[in-house]
Amino acid sequence: MHARCNAGHHGVRDTGIADCRVVNWANFISQCFNGLVLGALLALISSGLTIIYGTLGILNLAHGAMFMLGGYAGWLTYTYTGSFITAVFAGALFVMIVGVAMERLVIRYFYIRPHEDQLLVTFGLGIVFVETIRFFFGSLSKAVPPPAPLVGITPLGFMFYPTYRLALLGIVAAALLALYVVLYRTRIGMIVRAGIEDAVMVDSLGIDVYKVFMLVFGIGAMAAGFAGIVNAPVVSIAPDVGEGILVQTFVVVVIGGVGSFPGAVLGGLIAGEIISITSMFDPGYSYVMLFVAMTLVLVLRPYGLLGTAGRE
Repeated sequence: MHARCNAGHHGVRDTGIADCRVVNWANFISQCFNGLVLGALLALISSGLTIIYGTLGILNLAHGAMFMLGGYAGWLTYTYTGSFITAVFAGALFVMIVGVAMERLVIRYFYIRPHEDQLLVTFGLGIVFVETIRFFFGSLSKAVPPPAPLVGITPLGFMFYPTYRLALLGIVAAALLALYVVLYRTRIGMIVRAGIEDAVMVDSLGIDVYKVFMLVFGIGAMAAGFAGIVNAPVVSIAPDVGEGILVQTFVVVVIGGVGSFPGAVLGGLIAGEIISITSMFDPGYSYVMLFVAMTLVLVLRPYGLLGTAGRE
């Protein structure tokens, strides 16, 4: 069976397999691994977006730009320190600070404004971030090499696979686990989940919901920034790298269910496999199949696979 299987076209572009002309079981398994890595990354980014929307009711169109900012902050840190670990922490922390500043200086004034205003202001902020990066660093892509121990290929018995991509799967899984612990095993997580269900009730209990909102926005932004820098050794960083990611992230949130953290994880894994496996046959149809899946979910389960009726 002959088909194209170039997997390097989508938002988190390069999935690690070069163009090939013959689809066989080895290629199929490789693409499934690529889809798993991509899906985990999309799950991490989407979890930040769905937490923000579920708690604050803000659809953050600057989320893709925050993914990009994390990559650039990490790249700049790596340039001066040569430490990948330091770059990861710096990228995540920087975007968290940007997120908190956004919420305090701008977003907090839009909670009671119409959704159209919220969309416009976050879309505008995203453009500002992208053009600021373009002004200071230009439009040429930047590269962040993986740590030396993670360079090369790892034999898995049935195939060879890039070592860093295997490590990336573990890194993202650990980050998702950390988010799960924060949301489901801590007091602040209990407040956040209660805010997703009923923010008015949380406020009536004497909890300063606006401080919670600030923290939630910061955590959601940090998830995107962390994903941006850990993905940098896979995909070169460019000012527009967040655009494709934003589209995929919205689809993931819709598939999984708005405001649902488990839904973001499930939706991310489904989206990653759809994109990767479709790319094995024809990369041009990967987005088509992704939107077909989203449409089917909306028809059969309007609130998403794990979502519930809630915030309009």
